[in-house]
Amino acid sequence: MLKYIARRLIFMIIVVLCVTIMTFSIIYMVPGDPAEMIAMARYGIDNLIQDNIERIRHAEGLDAPIYVQYVKWLNHVLHGDFGCSLVTGAPVLSEILTRFPATVKLAIAGMMVSLLISIPIGIISAVKQNSLIDNLSMVGTLIGVSMPNFWLGLLLIMFFSLYPGIFPVCGYGGIRYIILPAVTLGTGMAAITTRLIRSSMIEVLKEDYITTARAKGLKEKSIIVKHALKNAFIPVITVIGLQLGHLLGGTVIIETIFAWPGVGKLLVDSIFARDFSLIQGCVLFMAVVFVLVNLVVDISYMYLDPRIRYEKGAE
Repeated sequence: MLKYIARRLIFMIIVVLCVTIMTFSIIYMVPGDPAEMIAMARYGIDNLIQDNIERIRHAEGLDAPIYVQYVKWLNHVLHGDFGCSLVTGAPVLSEILTRFPATVKLAIAGMMVSLLISIPIGIISAVKQNSLIDNLSMVGTLIGVSMPNFWLGLLLIMFFSLYPGIFPVCGYGGIRYIILPAVTLGTGMAAITTRLIRSSMIEVLKEDYITTARAKGLKEKSIIVKHALKNAFIPVITVIGLQLGHLLGGTVIIETIFAWPGVGKLLVDSIFARDFSLIQGCVLFMAVVFVLVNLVVDISYMYLDPRIRYEKGAE
């Protein structure tokens, strides 16, 4: 098991390194002069003179070749220094960690909505396969998969905020502020998870040990909950892990629509400001969170299925 984790950590480092290289390269392909954008943010458009732009270009190292800038930035990261924002001057890591709790809160709320919808509907659809309930749920999941998150978010704002005023349009605060963005996130994820739970449950319910359990006279509820659901959940864990990693990394579109002050919103703001240090820091943070969550998911397989534990433990 330790060898497996060590190998995954090595792959994780390679993946994160490739992500940072790609991001660093793409940033410099975007039209516009970053020094000019930074000078505008610091001095205002009235003081946007060439001397100020050149002073910032030299002070921030933007006049060096791109590979030199990347190596310099990577060296700081390896020493635990993510640098400072080119626009505000605040430490990048401090900015990210300040926004991360809001992202975690939204991620947990969205995941709860997803599981509360997908688990019961997926189980009922599998148990009552090809029934009216199954067909209606599959139509609902098809609509959920097809509808873009941003469009659903705008519809929820229109019908629950603008006209009746039940929930706030946007912002960060108590439970009333988190309901609409959580439902927007959870509904889209629930559509995918429901279909996966249904298909996985259908396969498990055909297994011989389920037939044996029924022959022994066990109650159907006990068979579904204690025997079928645990084994059916193994492939579902992968999707849930990917979804959670994505959410913890920052949901860029939803946080922007609802003005939710998370890591995703911070990334969007830094892109508009051409704040290279902050962009790189956000992308690195998202990549690390994503791969760490997936590592935890892979390790959890060993506790859900002893056969996986034996096979990986033997490596």
